[in-house]
Amino acid sequence: MSRLTDLIARASAKDAALGEELEKEFKALSSRRAFGLNFERHKPESVELPGRPVRKGDKVRILPPRGSTKKGDQTLWKVLKISKSENVRVAELEQIDVENPQVSEVAVDDLVVVAEFRDYIYPGLVSTGKVERGGDKPYHTVINGENFHVLEALTYTHRSMIDLIYIDPPYNSGARDWKYNNDYVEEEDLYRHSKWLAFIERRLKLATLLLKPSSVLIVAIDEKEYLRLGLLLEQTFPEARIQMVSALINPAAVARVGGFGRSDEYLFFVFLGDMAPSRVRLDREWVSGKGRTHTGKIRWDLLRRSGTNAERSHSPGCFYPIYVDPNKVRVVEIGEPLPQGVSKAPEKQGLVAVLPIRKDGSEGNWQWSPETFRERFAQGRVKIGGSKKRGFTVYILKPGEYSKIERGEFKLAGRAEDGSLIVEDNDPSVVTAIPGSQWRISRHDSTQYGSRLISSFVPGRKFPFPKSIYAVEDAIRFFVADNPSAIVLDFFAGSGTTAHAVMRLNRQDSGKRQTISITNNEVAAEEQVNLKKKKLRPGDDDWEQWGICDYITKPRIQAAITGRTPEGKSIEGDYKFTDEFPMADGFEENAEFFTLTYETPVAVRHNVAFERIAPLLWMRAGSQGSRIEKIPEHGWDVVEAYGVLVNLDQSTMFCRAIKAKKGVHIAYIVTDDDRRFQAVARHLSDSVEPVRLYESYLSNFRFSMGR
Repeated sequence: MSRLTDLIARASAKDAALGEELEKEFKALSSRRAFGLNFERHKPESVELPGRPVRKGDKVRILPPRGSTKKGDQTLWKVLKISKSENVRVAELEQIDVENPQVSEVAVDDLVVVAEFRDYIYPGLVSTGKVERGGDKPYHTVINGENFHVLEALTYTHRSMIDLIYIDPPYNSGARDWKYNNDYVEEEDLYRHSKWLAFIERRLKLATLLLKPSSVLIVAIDEKEYLRLGLLLEQTFPEARIQMVSALINPAAVARVGGFGRSDEYLFFVFLGDMAPSRVRLDREWVSGKGRTHTGKIRWDLLRRSGTNAERSHSPGCFYPIYVDPNKVRVVEIGEPLPQGVSKAPEKQGLVAVLPIRKDGSEGNWQWSPETFRERFAQGRVKIGGSKKRGFTVYILKPGEYSKIERGEFKLAGRAEDGSLIVEDNDPSVVTAIPGSQWRISRHDSTQYGSRLISSFVPGRKFPFPKSIYAVEDAIRFFVADNPSAIVLDFFAGSGTTAHAVMRLNRQDSGKRQTISITNNEVAAEEQVNLKKKKLRPGDDDWEQWGICDYITKPRIQAAITGRTPEGKSIEGDYKFTDEFPMADGFEENAEFFTLTYETPVAVRHNVAFERIAPLLWMRAGSQGSRIEKIPEHGWDVVEAYGVLVNLDQSTMFCRAIKAKKGVHIAYIVTDDDRRFQAVARHLSDSVEPVRLYESYLSNFRFSMGR
């Protein structure tokens, strides 16, 4: 290793950039585990950005001629300069990462910008539409862009702010369903698993920056990658508690050549901090019909211990008499533990002594000590069954059952003559519980409540393998039921099921939960061939209209809110389960749609990019209320949740306006002078977070990405 270090140092002396790259590769190799999950972490990843303007200094590829269906040349070029020749913009290019680089001139329209994931980005957002029916509720946001870069953007707006992440990533089936380095990963690719793991790990590492200390990550996966994913999650979240659930999603089963048909998939739950599933109301399909727990009745257990440690010798202090009045059938007195060797309780006139004698006649023990028994008896948690002739039995309410009464899951109707609590029965078809790890729920059928449901919202448009909306709703419910303002992120949003499911949850309890849905605008592989034959390219309007985001995600979410299809017709059918109502009613929610942009640090620093940075400032302030879209003419502006100060000479007026407006919790202050920034910040209340623009923005993406 020391020899390699010396060689890298010598290389760095001659070529600093080469030395830096060698150092990165060396660290990647040296960090490999002797055991566990090993894969090609250093395998590069890049993405093409059609529609992004070509600028001097950009990395680009040359597109194939229009009408060609062949794969484009993957050579990377650097734009040296851009000029005009006969009204055509032409770029002078130089090859990258070759010993003797060629130089070429190519029309700008025949170039596509390439972003390598080791490069810094400076993101912005452009609004592409909105739907508003939710009054003052926060907005659900849908962002069209490369999810790795959008996640980087969220490190500025939502660092440590996300309550729950739900993702349904590519399953790596080899069916041309996802790309790595602008190329579909097919089944025969020898590096298929390494590419998938590197792809997922990069995004999970960004997710760690976004999740709250107490939060949950949910990942859906099938049998092809679940073993590797499980190890990756263990390594990425070493402090988390991780559990896997098996869920039936296709009762008909999908045939597997040479194997059993696939009918289920797996859900990994990664619990961070003290996050845990909450008890929620479920129908009986969720729980076993065996036992007394789910009959709609409170459960009274025997006081006498059964199973292990049930002999007197295991707990001598819990072998004591309980004296029962046989006429009133109630406990009158609690005795003390009998001395070792004494098996008969002292007699009490008119009372019957009950001891923990087991069915086989051997001596057992009570579950509670005499002190605990007296305390809980006073709470009404003890009742007597049986008779003097058959013998008396002592029943109790254990802490778990008693807590159900305290939480209001069961209602009290008073006390019986023996002092025990009278508890009303619940509807036996509904229970309040945390289910087991085998989910066999009919409404999770992805065909019935995924594919067919989407066809109701966007008729004639198909999306491969959408989740049942009720499956996603149920998975999320356990963690946001007690948090009506939760922020939920899905960075493989696909058809938009997660946002749709959260809107249903909001309607059930008048919640104000919001979602951030990230998806690209990838066109299906088979459709791409047809479009290329028509001489279309990514970035053309006639191409982009068929992309996932524009063709499925946005119209589906808009239809869900308005209750109308893209053609303006009322959506037919009703929602089922938990909350049943016509789909045409829609939801009282707000949503806005954005496309990711790539800015230059110079443009940001000089306020030129303010209109594209503005949505990020609004999102950081909670995606709620009005947005300051342009540089304020009078030097400052304040809206419902935040304010922007660009002229520090107006700081007194700015601070007064923020103080007068309730709900403002962020003040963006544009200045290069830290002392002046601190001077303004001192005049703000403790409830207002001062943020220095644009230094906070630029430094976030310059230093925080861990490259």
